[in-house]
Amino acid sequence: MIKVYNCHNKLLSQWMILARVYSSSETMKEISDPTKRICKIMMSCPKLGLDTTLNQSGVRVSPEIVEDVLKRFDNAGMLAYQFFEWAGKQQNYLHSVRAYHSMIESLAKIRQYQIMWDLVNSMRNKRMLNIETFCIIMRKYARAQKVEEAVYTFNVMEKYDVPPNLAAFNGLLSALCKSKNVRKAQEIFDKMKHRFVPDSKTYSILLEGWGKDPNLPKAREIFREMVDMGCSPDIVTYGIMVDVLCKAGRVDEAVSVVKDMDSRVCKPTSFIYSVLVHTYGIENQIEDAINTFTEMERNGIKADIAVYNSLIGAFCKVNKFKNVFRVLNEMDCSGVTPNSRTYNIILNSLIGRGETDEAFRVFRRMIKVCEPDADTYTMMIKMFCGKDEMKMALKVWKYMKLKQFVPSMHTFSVLINGLCEEGDVTKACVLLEEMIEKGIRPSSGTFGRVRQLLIKEERGDVVKFLQEKMNLLVKEPFCD
Repeated sequence: MIKVYNCHNKLLSQWMILARVYSSSETMKEISDPTKRICKIMMSCPKLGLDTTLNQSGVRVSPEIVEDVLKRFDNAGMLAYQFFEWAGKQQNYLHSVRAYHSMIESLAKIRQYQIMWDLVNSMRNKRMLNIETFCIIMRKYARAQKVEEAVYTFNVMEKYDVPPNLAAFNGLLSALCKSKNVRKAQEIFDKMKHRFVPDSKTYSILLEGWGKDPNLPKAREIFREMVDMGCSPDIVTYGIMVDVLCKAGRVDEAVSVVKDMDSRVCKPTSFIYSVLVHTYGIENQIEDAINTFTEMERNGIKADIAVYNSLIGAFCKVNKFKNVFRVLNEMDCSGVTPNSRTYNIILNSLIGRGETDEAFRVFRRMIKVCEPDADTYTMMIKMFCGKDEMKMALKVWKYMKLKQFVPSMHTFSVLINGLCEEGDVTKACVLLEEMIEKGIRPSSGTFGRVRQLLIKEERGDVVKFLQEKMNLLVKEPFCD
């Protein structure tokens, strides 16, 4: 027991040293990097004083700086919007199309549709609207299951002097298919395919949609129609067909498609091999996964990050972690840098098996190689909350803030729920308020849990205060 305790303390002290070293080095970088200075101000400054603090900072913004800041704060829509508005008032600065698009995505994510359309109107006045603007909006509406609004966005393009073309048509179909509304996409396709002559991309979008439904007969029907209409399948179409067959459990047929490709001009890609390796991994056919990977290399196709991630996933599935780390070493030798997805696969498997100490070691290895993403931080914080190690959960949270990473709604919720479980409603309230300040709407479950604990402690005034804060994030109505 003493040995385990000492080991844990050693890990904790190493973590604290790492955080301190990172903190001091970041302070030096912030002095010369205007983006980091702005991000630090936005992370620490109260909403009411943000404009004043930014003005006093003396930082001059450029389109590149603004785009970078908006990208970093894409989880904090209203905070990002406040910065966007401030930047727009600076001398000798004009928002780029990319800045507008980033802001539209962030606002749509938190369902601030009225402000989103205000930005669209602003872009129209400046003659900056393009097809991509409307494709972004269609994608976001579809993801929120606002199908009619997505279709409306397509139909209203003409009014905004951006006539819809095949790219916009494909954008609408893609948005619907990716949000599991393939039947609506098919209905629109059947009505409008004479207005916009479909290309291989159009058919590939529908093919993928029916594959995810899943409806293999309909997917085959789309493939046949594509060929009958004189659209030759391209490498993307073949990749989707292989994926569709694998998801339908027809792996042998998928392999036949790959072999058929070998006899044509169209050669299999690393993506296609990654699909096969991933499928074999899911089905616990580790030997087939390894053989497929080896066959790919024999065919002269260099393994990319997607194939390596599939192979790592396959080894994790059968609990062969020695092989996982061998693959990581091979990636290093091949010049392929692991990404957050690589480590998230490993972390998820280790945590699922209860190997939390090993997961923490992998996490510490990860932060020396690549940047964790929202899923990484959420997993680690949830892991420590689940072990009743709130001190460590808060250490990860602090490190995340040092990295100026804006937490997602799920990351906030995991830590708030963990604090509620511990009975620390005061800290939970502080985080909930911070969450709301950043324009991130808490789920009804998270807000309700904090509210319940506050009522139990007879702190009705705090409940009222938080409720008023929440009311400022009232969902905006959909309008033109």
